[in-house]
Amino acid sequence: MKHINFNKNKCIAALLMFAAAGLAQAQEKTVKIYGIGAKTGVVGIFGQQSEAAMQAAAAIINKSGGVTLGDGSKAKLVIEYLDDRCNPEEGINALRRIVSQPDAIVAVGPTCSNVAEPVFGILQKKTGDASDSGVQFPLYTDVAAKGGLAAMSQWAFRNVPSEATMYKSVFEWVKSLPGEHKTFWGGVEKDFAHSNATFNVIKTQAAANGLEVKGQSEWLLNDINFSNQVREIKRANADVVAISAHPFTTCGVLKEMARQNVKPKLLIGLTSSSSMETLHGCAQQAEGLLIPTSFAPVTEEAKKAAAAVQSVNPKYNMDLHNAAAFENIFTLKEIIEKQKVMGRPDTVQADRQKIRDGLAGLKQTQGLLGKVGRTDDREAIKPYLFVQAKGGNWVVAHTPNQ
Repeated sequence: MKHINFNKNKCIAALLMFAAAGLAQAQEKTVKIYGIGAKTGVVGIFGQQSEAAMQAAAAIINKSGGVTLGDGSKAKLVIEYLDDRCNPEEGINALRRIVSQPDAIVAVGPTCSNVAEPVFGILQKKTGDASDSGVQFPLYTDVAAKGGLAAMSQWAFRNVPSEATMYKSVFEWVKSLPGEHKTFWGGVEKDFAHSNATFNVIKTQAAANGLEVKGQSEWLLNDINFSNQVREIKRANADVVAISAHPFTTCGVLKEMARQNVKPKLLIGLTSSSSMETLHGCAQQAEGLLIPTSFAPVTEEAKKAAAAVQSVNPKYNMDLHNAAAFENIFTLKEIIEKQKVMGRPDTVQADRQKIRDGLAGLKQTQGLLGKVGRTDDREAIKPYLFVQAKGGNWVVAHTPNQ
C-alpha cells in the first residue's frame, strides 16, 4: 500500500511540475517588432540582411533579459519581417497588414526609397491632427536613403546617413588627391529612386568642386547588357567616373568597362554598393572603387555586431544598411523602456503613440561608429568614412573630420 501511495505521490508531483513549467512558459511575455523590406528580387539581399541584423540584435537583448515593460514585467523581443519585393503597392499593403495586428507597435523599414516614399505618404502628416485620417503608426527606416523622406510625416523616422553630406565630402577630398582630376562622367540606374536621386547629388557636388561634368550614361535596374553605356564612358575619357547603382548593375558596368579597357583615374560608387555583394560579384573589376559609407568594422562594437549577424546566418554580412537595422533595435529597446510601453492589445494605440513620441524626443543615439545626431525633421546625422575596394576587401581610405 505504501508503495502504491509513493508512486501516486510521484505522479502528482510530476504533474504539478509539468503544469508549473507550462504556466511559466505561457506567462512569458513578448514584444514584437515588425520589419518591412525587399527579401526577394534584384535587391532582395537588403531585406534579408536587415532581418538578420534585427534578429541578431534581438538575440543579444533577449540573452540579457529582454525589455522592461511599463508595469515592470520583462518581455522578450520577437522579430517578424514582411517581404515587399521593393514594390510600392506591396509595401503599402504590408504596412496595412502590420497596422491591423493587435501586437504591432512599431516597424523597421522599408528598404527601398521607391517604397518608403508612398508608404510615408499614407501616414498621418502631423500627429494629433484630427482632420488627417492617415495611418498613425511609427516607422523607423534603416535602408531607404533618398534625401528628405522623413519630412513627409511626423510618424516617419530614419537612421540613414546624409548622402548630400557624404558626397560633398568625397569631392572636396578628391581635390586634394595627387594627379589631375578635371573631368567627370556619371552612370546611373535611372529607374531606381535612390540611385537616381543620389546621382543628382553626386553630379552637383562634382560640378561644385570644379570638375567639368561631360555627361552621363543611363541603364535600368534589371538590365544585363551595358556595352552601349560603356562605349559612351570610353568616348568621354573622363578623369573621374561615378556609378550610381546597386551591386548587380554596378558589377555589370564594371565588367564591361574591363572588357572595353576603360580605366578612369578614379571610380566612385553608390553608398549601397559598399557591400560584400559587390565584391562577391566583381572584386577584380571593382579594384579601387571608392564609396562613402556609415559602416565599417573599425570599432569593437561594429566588429561584435558584424559577428552577431554572421552567427544568425554565415552568408550575411554587415554593411551600412543592416548596421542601421541593428542600431534601430537597440534604440527601440530604450524607447520601449523609457516611454513605459505596456505591450498589451488593449494599449496598442497608446503604445504606438508613446514610441512615436519617444523617437521624436531623441536628440542623440548610440551608433556602431559613434554618436548619431538627430535633426528636427527626424533624420540622422551619422558618422561616416570612405572605403575603397582593394584585394577583394573594403579598406578604409579616409576618415573625414566631421
